[in-house]
Amino acid sequence: MSNLPETTTISYLHPQGSFNLADHGVPTGREEFWRFTPVEKLTDFFDENNVQGSLPIHCVGLGALGSGTSLPTLGKGQVPRGTVLKPVDRTSAIAATTADASYLLIDSEVAEPIRLTIQGDDNQVLTANHLVIEAKPLSRATVILQYGGRARHIGNVEILVGDGAHLTVVSIQDWERGSVHLGQHEALVNKDSVYRHIVVTLGGDLVRIQNNVSYASQGGDAELLGVYFAEAGQHLEHRLFVDHNHPKGVSHVNYRGALQGEKATSVWVGDVLIRPAAQGIETYEANKNLVLTDGCRAEAVPNLEIETGNIVGAGHSASTGRFDEEQLFYLQSRGVDEAEARRLVVRGFFTTVLNKIGVEDVETLLMDKIDTELGFGSETGLDKEEK
Repeated sequence: MSNLPETTTISYLHPQGSFNLADHGVPTGREEFWRFTPVEKLTDFFDENNVQGSLPIHCVGLGALGSGTSLPTLGKGQVPRGTVLKPVDRTSAIAATTADASYLLIDSEVAEPIRLTIQGDDNQVLTANHLVIEAKPLSRATVILQYGGRARHIGNVEILVGDGAHLTVVSIQDWERGSVHLGQHEALVNKDSVYRHIVVTLGGDLVRIQNNVSYASQGGDAELLGVYFAEAGQHLEHRLFVDHNHPKGVSHVNYRGALQGEKATSVWVGDVLIRPAAQGIETYEANKNLVLTDGCRAEAVPNLEIETGNIVGAGHSASTGRFDEEQLFYLQSRGVDEAEARRLVVRGFFTTVLNKIGVEDVETLLMDKIDTELGFGSETGLDKEEK
């Protein structure tokens, strides 16, 4: 029996989910859901016959499963597969119907992070994965999904957070250039559970992640965080939908992105739906973009759909701008050279989100990668701009 809410999603920004491919037409780019995406680069993604298997998912490092362990799989119709995620576009429907589902079960408190790696094999055929993460009631864990290598990939992630559970899911898209990744992440938050989802997108030519949350009962708490860095020619797109369909829920969204290089493009679309039943909820969504060079484009579209006024609070904000000249002046007046001052400002811009990962080696690695993206000490990035 499905754990999905009985109510039907009604939102002009968020399509109704369906496993039936016939319910999802081939996008043309004129649809609201696809209007920011260069669909002409994705023609092979819209035909299920093009899927040539899945990418292996392995557990590495310390964690509940030990080192190097492959996850068990769920066939079609095996619960909890399909109890949370309903595909909202054609590509996620293709992944849901063509791939076996890898299954991660968390039924206790896991002290060390559970690290799952998904590595592209560089042969550029289309692959599809479906991952189910189930956190049983009162369990506690951090799961890190690390995408790397080179691939053309569709990836669904279905997340069930049981009563009173605390679950953090960190999804790191660190693909090599030439990669394309489309994904739908869908979470169902139960009574008094705490769910944190953190997206970090640094690599790939085109990455589009749809991140959705709904509530199975009252009292759920969801925090959706994101960091992205778009370089020349990259298209990084993040779409969010929070469905407040029960009372006394909480959701906070905070995504931050930086862009540099010609035709670097980022898209952030956030949508929070507050249904009539969702009395006493609290929500806020924010997106901030830092433009480092000319030739970039950042799209930021926050939305609130409010169907009841009996709430604690609801709001949204979005901003796009260049460096804060006052911050740069302050640092330079204290003997910090301009390049280092810019680096410190960018690091501070991202620290608010990255520090919430809670895994020190991952936070350090990602900050180092951001430094590399900035190109300090090389002929790229800001150093090149200054010369």
